[in-house]
Amino acid sequence: MTSKPAGPPDGGWGWVVAAAAFAVNGLSYGLLRSLGLALPDLAEHFDRSAQDTAWVSALALAVQQAASPVGSALSTRWGTRPVVMAGGVLTSLGFVFSAFARSLLHVYLGLGLLAGSGWALAFAPALGTLSRYFCRRRVLAVGLALTGNGASSLLLAPALQLLLDTFGWRGALLLLGAVTLHLTPCGALLRPLALPGDPPAPPRGPLAALGLGLFKRRAFAVFAVGTALVGGGYFVPYVHLAPHALDRGLGGYGAALVVAVAAVGDAAARLVCGWLADQGWVPLPRLLAAFGALTGLGLLAVGLVPPVGGEDGWGGPLLAAAGAYGLSAGSYAPLAFGVLPGLVGLGGVVQATGLVMMLMSLGGLLGPPLSGFLRDETGDFTASFLTCGSFILSGSFIYMGLPRALPFCRPAPRPATPPPEAGELLPVPQVALLSPGGPPSTLDTTC
Repeated sequence: MTSKPAGPPDGGWGWVVAAAAFAVNGLSYGLLRSLGLALPDLAEHFDRSAQDTAWVSALALAVQQAASPVGSALSTRWGTRPVVMAGGVLTSLGFVFSAFARSLLHVYLGLGLLAGSGWALAFAPALGTLSRYFCRRRVLAVGLALTGNGASSLLLAPALQLLLDTFGWRGALLLLGAVTLHLTPCGALLRPLALPGDPPAPPRGPLAALGLGLFKRRAFAVFAVGTALVGGGYFVPYVHLAPHALDRGLGGYGAALVVAVAAVGDAAARLVCGWLADQGWVPLPRLLAAFGALTGLGLLAVGLVPPVGGEDGWGGPLLAAAGAYGLSAGSYAPLAFGVLPGLVGLGGVVQATGLVMMLMSLGGLLGPPLSGFLRDETGDFTASFLTCGSFILSGSFIYMGLPRALPFCRPAPRPATPPPEAGELLPVPQVALLSPGGPPSTLDTTC
């Protein structure tokens, strides 16, 4: 029997797992972002409205996020590798089924239900497994994996448009079914890793497999409430940043530039913030609350930007606000997943990742419709971005209840640090395991 390693290898095969998670992220969220290019063709073919076809992407995103705890539970019971591989097959079948659709309902079932369920089986288990392979470089590895979203969007968007122009929407979906089948070899690369502190046997019962007992931990419960509030505003720019730029007087290319600036800032910040967080200069919960607040302030700034003079206007203030938002939102993303092992331990990180995805989906389903409603009522997106920015600020305020999120007044004694598999932030603030091997942080203090 192979002995368990003393802790996460913090490299080695972990970088292969990071590359696999990068591809999984690109073939899920990156492809989902680009899928909107096919919606006009679907609307024309089935003679349906844009609102009807918009439900294709909405259902896929909702199912992918809401069903993520199921993917985590199956991974806990059967292992990550077979679950992610099965998710790849299911996603591919969803695209192939939709390619032969005879009504829009068939597309809902194929892309919304089948492909969405496949993505749910793939994303959360892959990202949770990646967190188990790293300790000192954990946030950097997560940030690297999350950049797959932006990189895939840059490649798949023009490629999908080319496929649509060449083969039509049926041929494009059929070929995307072949592309998404590559999730299966990505799952095969997720080598199981046994660590000290792992439960001796898989959890019994559906509630235990889903990890709902994690909500009994105060730190994770605080994180869950804050994340649900952040999700209420985090996804609004994905949907309404370009329409807001058009409302502010920019032309089509100007609006596209605003979105591109936000996307580039988002992708770059994920890597930079991952490196910064792993240095251990500032505790992860404190960084999470700070960058969450900056994301909310960025949305407020986007909403308050005045209109430009005309379609030929440069839109400099909106570009600056969108860039600031992108940098802040990109910094928040790896921290939200990187802090989880410290809250629940390495043994529960896969389940916790699925629960976080579900919580963000609850807010994500509320934010864009609320933003659209406020736009219809007020005539522009100012109230929409102000409201959604307030959601993110409220969630960041909740994060201040996490261990070590706030500085204190005088030095406090440091009790013995628990091993990383038990959760570095539990039950008391710790320094050493927030950034193992990194430079020492400022001493903790208490009032």
